[in-house]
Amino acid sequence: MSRQHQSSATTRDIIAALAAPPRIEQLGPIAGRFIHALRLIALHERMGRDPVPELAVRLGSVDVAAKSLILAQTISANWPENIHVSRFCCRLMSHDEATIGAFIDAAAAADRIGFEAALIGLIRNDRLHSLWEGALALAAAELRAA
Repeated sequence: MSRQHQSSATTRDIIAALAAPPRIEQLGPIAGRFIHALRLIALHERMGRDPVPELAVRLGSVDVAAKSLILAQTISANWPENIHVSRFCCRLMSHDEATIGAFIDAAAAADRIGFEAALIGLIRNDRLHSLWEGALALAAAELRAA
């Protein structure tokens, strides 16, 4: 097989992988719970309601609910465009959710390099610190609540 055909096959594989929506089960527990919280926050915003009471019940902690809301607001303020979230009941993630989940998984593992790799080219370097701090605060709140 020629190098050109191998390259084309690799390119097709990469494109196919990008076209397949990632599943929420691919995330760690902290990131997965946050994606559900993010969807719930978006739903409450559309209805003009405060999400914290329901978040606290669903997440089992007022602290986790508050940290989730703060992180969602931080992400919204630093994201280059409106964040696309899937329906609350959907097991498939949007590309935004997958990226958010990846950086939260990295932060939960205290992996700064992985965190930055998840956001490279998407978020300006001067905005990474607030996202890192918010993700760490969420992970700490989740661990305290466990």
